[in-house]
Amino acid sequence: MKYVVAVRALCEFTAKHGDLDLRFTPSPSAQEGMAGHALVASRRGESYQSEVSLEGDYQALTVRGRADGYDPEQNQLEEVKTYRGDLHAMADNRRHLHWAQLKIYGWLLCADRNLPDINLTLVYFDVASAQETPLTEHFTAAALKDYFEAQCERFLAWATQELAHRQARDAALTALEFPHPAFRPGQRELAEAVYKTAQAGTCLMAQAPTGIGKTIGTVFPLLKAVPKKQLDKLFFLAAKTPGRRLALDALDRIKGSTQALPLRVLELVARDKACEHPGKACHGDACPLAKGFYDRLPQARSAAVKHAAAQGPLDKAALRELALAHHVCPYYLSQELVTWSDVVVGDYNYYFDTSALLHGQAQGNQWRVSVLVDEAHNLVERARKMYSATLSQAQLQQVHAGAPRAVRGALERLNRSLQELHQAQDEPYQVHPELPAPFLKTLGQALTQVTDFLLANPTRMDGELQDFYFEALHFSRMAEAFGEHSLFDVTLQADTGSSTFGQALGQPLAVLNIRNVVPAPFLAPRFAAAQSAALFSATLSPQNYYADTLGLPVGTVWTEVESPFLAEQLRVSVVSDVSTRFQHRGDSLSPIVDLMARQYEGQPGNYLAFLSSYDYLQQLVALFRQRYPQIPVWEQTRGMEETARDAFLARFTPGSQGIGFAVLGGSFAEGIDLPGDRLIGAFIATLGLPQINPVNEQIRERMGANFGAAQSYDYTYLYPGLQKVVQAAGRVIRTTSDRGVVYLIDDRFTRPEIQSLLPGWWKVTRLRARRKEPAAAL
Repeated sequence: MKYVVAVRALCEFTAKHGDLDLRFTPSPSAQEGMAGHALVASRRGESYQSEVSLEGDYQALTVRGRADGYDPEQNQLEEVKTYRGDLHAMADNRRHLHWAQLKIYGWLLCADRNLPDINLTLVYFDVASAQETPLTEHFTAAALKDYFEAQCERFLAWATQELAHRQARDAALTALEFPHPAFRPGQRELAEAVYKTAQAGTCLMAQAPTGIGKTIGTVFPLLKAVPKKQLDKLFFLAAKTPGRRLALDALDRIKGSTQALPLRVLELVARDKACEHPGKACHGDACPLAKGFYDRLPQARSAAVKHAAAQGPLDKAALRELALAHHVCPYYLSQELVTWSDVVVGDYNYYFDTSALLHGQAQGNQWRVSVLVDEAHNLVERARKMYSATLSQAQLQQVHAGAPRAVRGALERLNRSLQELHQAQDEPYQVHPELPAPFLKTLGQALTQVTDFLLANPTRMDGELQDFYFEALHFSRMAEAFGEHSLFDVTLQADTGSSTFGQALGQPLAVLNIRNVVPAPFLAPRFAAAQSAALFSATLSPQNYYADTLGLPVGTVWTEVESPFLAEQLRVSVVSDVSTRFQHRGDSLSPIVDLMARQYEGQPGNYLAFLSSYDYLQQLVALFRQRYPQIPVWEQTRGMEETARDAFLARFTPGSQGIGFAVLGGSFAEGIDLPGDRLIGAFIATLGLPQINPVNEQIRERMGANFGAAQSYDYTYLYPGLQKVVQAAGRVIRTTSDRGVVYLIDDRFTRPEIQSLLPGWWKVTRLRARRKEPAAAL
């Protein structure tokens, strides 16, 4: 059996050395890179061959990849590298890596076509100027063969280890047993659906109730599918930290259930949460963990894979301990370890964002991957944010105030262009059918000048300028991709500070927004790139809403797992005489607090109350404390830090009593597990509908344009709102032995079209809050 390695992966293993150096070097976007490669190819003659697939063997290795282009008339093989800025500022170790890749391609081509020698050209293409800088050297086939074999020899011991690891992993996964004595009700059905769709290489949407063990019920069958489908990696993608933790715990349990499973599990965390030296730049002259990073990487890498195979997951804590023991950066060590991991657990953005690490590596290394998307109902809103962009004139003026002289002119021209853009706008909010070409041209020129300045001053620490630059760059890239899936709007805001541009105080300032409404065009290629994908959640209905907005492929399988819970376990009551509409909220406070107090006094325990906003929450808490001071209460606050969130949840202990107040759709409305008497009831005083405002109304119109007018209201307001309600109610019943109550407080919950979107196993009854009906018994 051969170990297959991509040319890029081989060279990154053998040819990287020296410091980690991330001084300001703005990489071209994926679209710019592809456009640059296409432009270079278009400039070549008719005999030029693009994207030449190459493959060669050395002992137990198969090395493969695609060279950018070959001209047989000149016997010249090219590798194109796109870049921005000053080529002379490129780090030597990057150039060394590029030459290593080209020389490997050179030997593979010589061997494939029996060439005695060849010209190798490294083409650096500046995406800003469209200029090429070719660097050409002549090599004999014998010299390239010696180089190829030397690199393979350096990798061979590792490859032999990796080959043995994969064989042991696949053998253990084939024999793997479920880590519990039996499946929970509904869990086997979910697991079978995941396994079958993985074998068929299709996409799955699985709606399964909370509390049945969806995480282990999806991870286990996908691991079982790995050997037969010859998958290289599994990506478990979560919306929030608790989802990642559940996945790591499930994988640890699976691994601990057998002595013979050398599964390597890696957790990816955000850079700001992994950085050991915040405020220091990521290069050897500033950060001690960047100095000599690639020289110490081999030892750290070896220790990491041994730990991952023999012990538990390489989560944030384990990775930090290991990285610091070898004096390397934990964050960049985790990125290096993606190649050598079997399962990667991370946030959605690592696969779905514009420059997603996992998707990029999977494509570059031609990995066969399968993707699990946890709590997939969150992906719609999260993906919208990934593919939206904002440009603020107020931020531009703030940056201009402290900007270096070299870029002030560019910023001033950009400000004038913004003024011209909105000077004819009378309304504070206006949607435009397209982005104006003159403004985009000025924006591009400003970006070029700021890029040149930052490249010329790579060690300059100017956080405000760089933050604005990256936001403007993202705006420019989203403008290039603008279409029917997005809105372009301009909001005017009052200028509350003094302008450094000489304009009159109080003159309105513009906020430009490209708002992605339908992320499907961006996500569809990501789903298509995976061998299989499974999206699961307790709230994935209606099916067509998520399939349409997420761009799921034709033939996606739908399964709805029957609930293992009985209607008798959960008393669901709709409060029919209270309205939580904005104009009625003042009148709703008194009956709601009285209803909550009656339930609590009749059945003391732990409850959660969910409101539509912080303002509404604060009003309700204030009246509740005034009227019922004897009942313990605690509340979610704006901008709650992680320690405060932990303290909030810590109040829900077995045997404790009180009511926690939270915002619907926030961190306590989903993804938390409070089984038994840690939580016995929930009060949901809202339908969760997004606010009706000009922005959401424009989103509704765009939904109608994409999916039909009949769907526009439901897609914009109803489905997203009811999904939050069902998620929040799902916190109450977590196991088959739990019992609890849920109050849906709003007269609109009595409508048939609303109740049709609630879980089918619920038995809903009506009550009137003002009648002082007895508390619902558990």
